[in-house]
Parts: sequence; C-alpha cells; structure tokens
Amino acid sequence: MFQSLVKFASLLICLAGSAVVAQEMPQMEEASVQHEWLDQFVGEWTTEMKGSMGEDQPAMECEGVMKSRKLGEFWVINELTGDIAGTTMNGIQTIGYDSAKEKYVGTWVDSMANYMWRYEGTVDKSGKKLSLEAEGPNFMAGDETMTQFRDSYEFKTPDHIIATSEMMTGDGKWVTFMQGEMKRSR
Repeated sequence: MFQSLVKFASLLICLAGSAVVAQEMPQMEEASVQHEWLDQFVGEWTTEMKGSMGEDQPAMECEGVMKSRKLGEFWVINELTGDIAGTTMNGIQTIGYDSAKEKYVGTWVDSMANYMWRYEGTVDKSGKKLSLEAEGPNFMAGDETMTQFRDSYEFKTPDHIIATSEMMTGDGKWVTFMQGEMKRSR
C-alpha cells in the first residue's frame, strides 16, 4: 500500500512539473523607438547652468558633471554632481518611456531636498526636445505651496544639450528659473 502511494505521489509530481514546463513565459515588451531615443543621454557631460531662486535673489552659477547610463533597454539613469553657490549637490534622475501612458516618465531625487519628483512628458515634433513636467514644492513662495515644474532637454547636436528648468507662477505662466548647457566630455 505504501509503495502504491509513493508511486501515485511521484506520478502527480511529474504531471505537475510537466504542466509548469508546458506553460510559456509571458511575452516581454521590446524596446521601442521612444526607449531608444533615451540612448542620446548615455555618456559623460559637463554642465554649466545659471539660475535664480526668485526675482529679488542674485543670479547663481552652477557647474558640474552628469554621468548617464542605460538600465537595460528601457531606462536611462542620470547621476549629477555639481556645485551650487559653494554647496555640493548630488542628484539621481531616471527617465523611461511608459508605453501604456504613451509618455516619458521618470523621477528626480537630490541631496538638497527631501522631495521625490515624479515626471511625465513628451518629445516635441522635431524629435530633439524632451519636456518633463512634475508637481513640486514652490521654493519661491517660501511655504509648502505646490506648483507645476517643467524640465526640458534640447539636443542641439549629439554632444550639446540645452537644459531649461521652469515653474508655473500663480497666474499660470511658465517662468524660467535655470538654464544652461551640457557638453559631452566622453
């Protein structure tokens, strides 16, 4: 009797194993032209930016380095290190393309703030400029008010990007608070 139970259990295990093997792996998404568009970022860049934290604030200059790499076929990781008015800033940005939303998506975190930015955006008709929008704390208001922000990367050439950061004012207008250049160093 015991041997019959062992044989029956062995048969069930074999049948169950066969069913698992017979199942196909789910179809994995393939990289699209939108994912491939992000390849332009890959490399090392020097950055020079100028900006202001408000109308009555002095202009500040920021220099740094951005190292960009792909994470698989779907994401680009931009790691930035820079000097802002004598303070070192480190930031990490992710950018990918969400096929379901038909939008570029991403995040931004840095060493100077405790807020994670969540982006959504598109590439313009020229195919050269990526604009990403996010909601975040309005640093010009001096309180916890939230507003819309837009970061844009315009590829002038494969080795030259114009980067622009804008925020929406209370009257619904976009105001540039930082702009500069990124030049490929490698």
